Amino acid sequence: MDKKESALTKIPGVDTLLAHPAIRELTAGHSADLVKYCIRGVVGRIRQEAFRGKEIPGMEEILAMVGAKVQGLISPSLRRVVNATGILIHTNMGRAPFSDAVAAEATGILKGYNNLEFDLESGKRKTRYFHITERFKYLTGAGDVLVVNNNAAAVMMILRSFAKGGDVIVSRGELIEIGGSFRLPEIMAASDCHMLEVGTTNKTRIEDYEKAITPSAALLFKAHRSNYVIRGFTREAALEELVSLGKKHRLPVVYDMGSGLLRKSTIPVLEKEPDVKQTLKTGVDLVTFSGDKLLGAAQAGIIAGKKELIGRLRREPMLRALRVDKTTLALLESSLLAYLDEDRLKRQNIIFSTLTKDREQIKKSAEALQEKLQEAGIRSVMEEMPGHIGGGALPGEEIPAYALRLLAGETYPRKAGEFSETMYHALMKHERPVVGILKKGSLYIHLLTVFDDELSSLATVICETYQEIQHP
Repeated sequence: MDKKESALTKIPGVDTLLAHPAIRELTAGHSADLVKYCIRGVVGRIRQEAFRGKEIPGMEEILAMVGAKVQGLISPSLRRVVNATGILIHTNMGRAPFSDAVAAEATGILKGYNNLEFDLESGKRKTRYFHITERFKYLTGAGDVLVVNNNAAAVMMILRSFAKGGDVIVSRGELIEIGGSFRLPEIMAASDCHMLEVGTTNKTRIEDYEKAITPSAALLFKAHRSNYVIRGFTREAALEELVSLGKKHRLPVVYDMGSGLLRKSTIPVLEKEPDVKQTLKTGVDLVTFSGDKLLGAAQAGIIAGKKELIGRLRREPMLRALRVDKTTLALLESSLLAYLDEDRLKRQNIIFSTLTKDREQIKKSAEALQEKLQEAGIRSVMEEMPGHIGGGALPGEEIPAYALRLLAGETYPRKAGEFSETMYHALMKHERPVVGILKKGSLYIHLLTVFDDELSSLATVICETYQEIQHP
């Protein structure tokens, strides 16, 4: 028996653990099958780590691991988080948050039965899309609108429907990668079409597109560079030029806008961002965008454009696999209703209400939090720190704001950098998780993305966490 095999014999078996008093006590409060499942998972993990040379934990630690696994399974994993990162549309934190009004309106519908596919006038079945289509058409000026489960699905559906087996011509400078390492070339390959790159990374002219058009050309594709910026010696073909070229060669032109600004905004940071309504006025055939970015609604991929082309997409069998459910539609409808009233939009769309915050308002929030922390003996420094929209929207654009840099107490036994890292991770493990910014050995609490009604609880969480690590 070699050294590894000898070590493995020290790992207690499932039956041994089940017989332990601590596990019997655990089984008394939870399902025996659940506890046994967790024991097997812990034992399996210990075995794998032992094979890699890691030391086998003692019985007490193993029992604690089983208890933690049981607790992890019976507790909700998806939880509300205080976003103190200054990133407004945070991809890893659910992107666009919902206001109380939008969430309450949607929840009221979802709590019981609803008329998802039922016409209350005729008493007959009706497509689920009628709840949001007319509002989208009004707000965007589109001939028709279709909604699927995300923007990548919207792009894929269009490519499979109009370019399967053919060439899709796209600028090399627009071969974007979206969240989760999904890349445009891979989406095109999965859509059974051939991607034909034209131009260079920094310069693509309309002539490059035209030279690439052959009898196998099926579609002209343009992607808005919403999550990166190319500066300097650059050039790109205007959408209007692509529309003219498409008409000349009878090829549909598709524009993936990504971020989903429905109409022109007077908010300074959004002034240069293309909006759906003006984009459709160029004559582009189809536009796709996300529902949970600047639109401020639920995750969805919206396809807007020519009525006949949307009609063709509605007949695609693939739509059945990509359609949205009642939850998405309820949240989308509630969000769209706010767009019909400017005052209501400012109140109920968290993205817009945050972007219209006065810089002094954010400073006052920072001062209020700093004062609460000071009362508890926690020192901090207020600093100007810009925020960002995030979510693959408006890269390089900054939102003037403030953050608090937390300082270690005088009795903290370790270096300031260690304090910041310890505090950063401890805040995330709190019952009410807080995610801040760990930067160059300092921990920042960014106030742009902290809601006013979160300030009091945020101060409490910071104080409790601070005391725990200050006096472990």
